[in-house]
Amino acid sequence: MAAKTVLNYIERKSFVHELTGVTKLAFFLLFTFASMLTYDTRVLLGLLVISCLAFRFSHIKFREVRFMMVFMLVFLLMNNIFIYLFNPDQGTAVYGTRHVLFHFFWRYDVTAEQLFYMFNVSLKYFVSLPIAILFISATNPSEFAASLNRIGVSYRVGYSVSIALRYIPDIQRDYHNISQAQQARGVELGKKVKLWTRLKNVVTILMPLILSSLARIDVISNAMELRGFGKDKKKRTWYMARPQKRNDWMVIGFGVLLLVLSAVITFWDGDRFFNPFT
Repeated sequence: MAAKTVLNYIERKSFVHELTGVTKLAFFLLFTFASMLTYDTRVLLGLLVISCLAFRFSHIKFREVRFMMVFMLVFLLMNNIFIYLFNPDQGTAVYGTRHVLFHFFWRYDVTAEQLFYMFNVSLKYFVSLPIAILFISATNPSEFAASLNRIGVSYRVGYSVSIALRYIPDIQRDYHNISQAQQARGVELGKKVKLWTRLKNVVTILMPLILSSLARIDVISNAMELRGFGKDKKKRTWYMARPQKRNDWMVIGFGVLLLVLSAVITFWDGDRFFNPFT
């Protein structure tokens, strides 16, 4: 079932899973800031290696997060297409030179600077998204809620995030079950059906899914209200909370080091962009 779900916690015995939720949240934020801060290709390639190693250490298989990876590639392709369509000379403006490789039509020249700029944009996605997927896939939702609370977020917000993350697999399972039931009744959703007919048939799945989701939300909210959730105390204890250990502090320190190195290397010459054309 894990291979068929998206953004679901995948339990494993690994170095990454043994880290506390606070550590994984802190490293995720530090790593994201480090990648967002720079357009230096050297820094991004180094962060990409670390991102791939972290994924390797988690023992999570590619097929288990394949949907999100494919979605990222499709989004990345569309993003690069729109970057080129709206501003084919963005690379020239950034790097200050213009080396035309070939001409398409009108103002659309393919320049080495534009290709290099879009390569760096793509690198930022490849660096950041695997760590984001890994953070969600390797962090128990209850532990994540405890982590948010420990860094100062209201426990009501933390618990809401935890419920939302736990609810994603339920929605996917309900969708699959309703889809199978509707197809058994003769509602065709395969590729043989015309696109417009397929879209209309999807409505027969979405309506029961929405109604079942609303019913589940009502049950959960009533149960929490009956237990007096959020009525008095500003703090609460967490069953899934764990104390910080040596490995946790080492990983957080490594994240801080990455952020500092990213800032130093990026702004060493006063520019966020590594320019190989000068």
